[in-house]
Amino acid sequence: MKYLVMIYGSEAAYNAMSGKPSEGNPAWSEQDLQAMFAHMEAINNDLAESGEVLDGAGLSAPSQARVVSAGRDGTQVVSDGPFGETKELLAGYWVLECESLDRVTEIAKRVHACPAPAGSKVTDVVIRQIMDTPPEA
Repeated sequence: MKYLVMIYGSEAAYNAMSGKPSEGNPAWSEQDLQAMFAHMEAINNDLAESGEVLDGAGLSAPSQARVVSAGRDGTQVVSDGPFGETKELLAGYWVLECESLDRVTEIAKRVHACPAPAGSKVTDVVIRQIMDTPPEA
């Protein structure tokens, strides 16, 4: 079965990684960043070795996002991030092919255990099964 594993973050968390702290988001040191990168690289290497990873990537900061939505009159409106009403945004993802939900849950728990500076908010890791499309008639 295929699964999408998503890790979330916030503009404040991205800022903290750039040395700009806020409440619940202490500034990351170079050592903190290296620990996080090493943790994620180890996961990625293990998934590549097991053949379970199909795709995955970290995403740019929310401030670099763009959204197309409907305006009041139904016309399309294009806006740039960050978005004040959004507390958490997708920060990265993996597309995995695993034998079971239990296996992908083990992987998500490992992602969730990523090191961060003391006092950092811990964000969720979400698992969604990717549904196969029905065959054409």
